[in-house]
Amino acid sequence: MQLVVARIGRAHGIKGEVTVEVRTDEPELRLAPGAVLATEPASTGPLTIETGRVHSGRLILRFEGVSDRTGAEALRNTLLIAEIDPEELPEEEDEYYDHQLMDLDVVTKDGEEVGRITEISHLPSQDLFIVERPDGSEVMIPFVESIVTEIDLEEQRAVIDPPPGLIDDQAEIVSSKDDSSEDADA
Repeated sequence: MQLVVARIGRAHGIKGEVTVEVRTDEPELRLAPGAVLATEPASTGPLTIETGRVHSGRLILRFEGVSDRTGAEALRNTLLIAEIDPEELPEEEDEYYDHQLMDLDVVTKDGEEVGRITEISHLPSQDLFIVERPDGSEVMIPFVESIVTEIDLEEQRAVIDPPPGLIDDQAEIVSSKDDSSEDADA
């Protein structure tokens, strides 16, 4: 099974190094020197990591055969893909690979069917489940502990406790206006 572990960003310096946007919780395992990664587009790879280091909070990699800025710039926006065993699980108990979460049924804690996970969007602040509802519409569910209360891989379902308005039109409208000021305007 293939897993996207990073996206190559800008060239860094003149010796073939690139910045990478890490898309794995295990960069020390997936992006270590010697790792051979498939690429998307496939024509740019496979790439073998020669060196890696952190600079100003960003991961900087150099690949075998890429020794100058021109070569590094040619790799920009390339996705790095690791081959993993489909049975392999993340080290932490409450972590999941995207492929484990795809197609899970989403239900509320009361058992109401919400839909099925069709996509996972990785944003800087949190991940989102894109859930297709039975009527074909989509709803976005933040993958945070307060909302996604349980992931049951055996039952192939995700249990959620959504706040009002997340999956329905029952949002609570809270006004900061003082009710007495409305009477004065009348």
